[in-house]
Amino acid sequence: MSVPIALPRIMRIGAGAVADIGEVVTSLGLSRPLVVTDSFLVGTGAAEQMIKNLETAGLSPRLFDGTVPDPTTASLEAGLVAIREHNSDSVIGFGGGSPMDTAKALGLLGRQGGEMRDYKAPRINVGPALPIIAVPTTAGSGSEATQFTVISDSESDEKMLCPGLAFLPLAAVIDYELTVSMPPRLTADTGVDALTHAIEAYVSKKANPFSDSLALIAIGTIGRVLRRAYTDGHDAEAREQMMLAATQAGIAFSNSSVALVHGMSRPIGAHFHVAHGLSNAMLFPAVTAFSVRAAESRYADCARALGVAAEHDSDASAADRLVRALTDLCRDVEVPTPRAYGIDRVRWDELTPLMAEQALASGSPNNNPRVPTEAEIRDLYAQIYG
Repeated sequence: MSVPIALPRIMRIGAGAVADIGEVVTSLGLSRPLVVTDSFLVGTGAAEQMIKNLETAGLSPRLFDGTVPDPTTASLEAGLVAIREHNSDSVIGFGGGSPMDTAKALGLLGRQGGEMRDYKAPRINVGPALPIIAVPTTAGSGSEATQFTVISDSESDEKMLCPGLAFLPLAAVIDYELTVSMPPRLTADTGVDALTHAIEAYVSKKANPFSDSLALIAIGTIGRVLRRAYTDGHDAEAREQMMLAATQAGIAFSNSSVALVHGMSRPIGAHFHVAHGLSNAMLFPAVTAFSVRAAESRYADCARALGVAAEHDSDASAADRLVRALTDLCRDVEVPTPRAYGIDRVRWDELTPLMAEQALASGSPNNNPRVPTEAEIRDLYAQIYG
């Protein structure tokens, strides 16, 4: 049986690649891009430099810096106005996962209209959409190479997974030098996010040989260098390897799937405004422990790739080592529990049934090696709280 594989048409990877943005856009026959970014990159001057690079190439860009963390349907409205006013023929997502997810949503809505909730899973969206060029500034989301976007419904607080080729960037420009200024907390959260992508892609029921190879490479790289990047943000080699691994993990899960961690993570982000990578990290060890017996050999492969188990270790032993290694990693990069993060226990318990319902509705838990019941998801939320 064949496996459908989808990748960006063009990828520029390496130090200084962002300076080639004008050449990339021109090569696609585009001329009026909307640059979607956030106030942070405006403040650093990076957004202004991108606009200059595009103008130097003879293009007519416009800047939209209204992206918000964990973008909402309400936050898209001003971007759609900017697309119409500028008569944009493309959208550049410049930043972390939130600007790239915003750019993807604007690309679809800018062509098709409607409401974002019309496009959430299980609907598969194939277009039409404005072409997307993705330029990540964090090493984690992998959104530059995925056929997904995640947008929160401003009315219901549901964090909606919206899948399909309409959201796959046409081009990705991947320059690790853009990540050197990331603070330790963001480095950790995005790094654990990338590791989650790689491991979930490998153990997913939709895994395939193509996604497997990239997932295992990414797992090994992240295991070697994430702590280094967290400890010393100016470690150029660690930054470069983390950036590449995050993209590889993104390609892997885009062509396989994510699973239970992501299904449970989205409601935490929506209701408690926890960054996506951090909410994944809060869940990662406990969900892996819950799932590991259902796919011991696959989790054992991950442990060996991560460097925490040897070839002669039994699969059961290696899988257990993986759970311990994830627990140790989250401790070393100081991932807080929901309680330590400041989330009220009463509110957490009150929302747990709704979060469990939303996690299941996303479809991601069905890809998990062990498919949970709603009661088991509620129990996992209780386990990780404090």
